[in-house]
Amino acid sequence: MPERNPETHVIDFRAAEQLLAARDPKGAVKLLDSVIAAHPENTAARLLRARAFFAAAQLRPAELEFELVLEREPDNAFAHFALARTFQRAGRPEQATRHFRLAAALDPNPEYLTAARFDSRD
Repeated sequence: MPERNPETHVIDFRAAEQLLAARDPKGAVKLLDSVIAAHPENTAARLLRARAFFAAAQLRPAELEFELVLEREPDNAFAHFALARTFQRAGRPEQATRHFRLAAALDPNPEYLTAARFDSRD
């Protein structure tokens, strides 16, 4: 196996983004596993892997990755929103609502406000 270096990890990350966009989340996870093994502190890679887990309907791994991202970046509105979607899909509406509302409080994105059941006219 060829030696892995930082450039290879960047290439793997970019390829994983493309795989996720092409609806191959399992392929994206596979590439990101090596990136995260070499750079466990890389929050962007973890967020991308969480999205890939979600797209592959692997809800528990997605939840764990989104939570790890939020431990590092508690003000990441997208991570709160994505975690909320994960909880929603897993049939956990109370936890979903909490994170939808946190996302909307951090970023008044119309999609976040709608999901949080906040109306911009309130």
